[in-house]
Amino acid sequence: MTKAFALVMAGALAAAALLTPTARGAAQPRDPSTESEYPLRGDEGQRLPNHAVKLLGPIDRLPGVVTVGNPKGKETLVEFYDLNCPYCRLAAADIGEMLRRDPQLRLVLVPYPVLGIASIGAGRVELAVAKLGTPEQFYDFHRRVFAQRGTTDGPRALEIARGLGLDSHGLIALGDSEQITHTMKNLVNLGNSLGLVATPSFIVGNVAILGYPGPHALQTIVAAAGNCSKVVC
Repeated sequence: MTKAFALVMAGALAAAALLTPTARGAAQPRDPSTESEYPLRGDEGQRLPNHAVKLLGPIDRLPGVVTVGNPKGKETLVEFYDLNCPYCRLAAADIGEMLRRDPQLRLVLVPYPVLGIASIGAGRVELAVAKLGTPEQFYDFHRRVFAQRGTTDGPRALEIARGLGLDSHGLIALGDSEQITHTMKNLVNLGNSLGLVATPSFIVGNVAILGYPGPHALQTIVAAAGNCSKVVC
């Protein structure tokens, strides 16, 4: 457990760069959370802040990003999430059901640890799982984290990963590496550059949706993108 705790402490150095106001928003002259480019509403009638984004390349090819569901599905949902985000926990259960019901859904999971030191530590383990495990093991890890209550830090994430049969020594060594630090910074910087000021945030097509809209609204948006290549047909 002492070595596992290093996953939290090592994350402290990266946290300063990842979580400071400068890193989070200084390059954003506007507040994306107040914008609605499309008239999207959530399951409770709430307005969904959203804006168009320009992607420089496929997100699913970035290190640390994992795709589950149908890899050739016509519907793609990209989720940026933090393992300690309560709304991400709600989304995880609902999206799992969406995957079960929709054989055309392709889910792209982007770790986005922006909610504190515990998230940085857990994110290091998560990114190690992404590299050392299969997509199925990664998604199992993802669901197990969100099935529990309380804060998930490095040691707690390591216990979950160990329960999947992954080697804890390999996870610790990789999780503490500069490679994982670099990957984490790149993913957080990507989210910042796309104006993702909430967790979870989703990208459907070329539209970023900030916050969790609820399962029915999310399914409607994803289905529209699959049918007419727009979030609203």
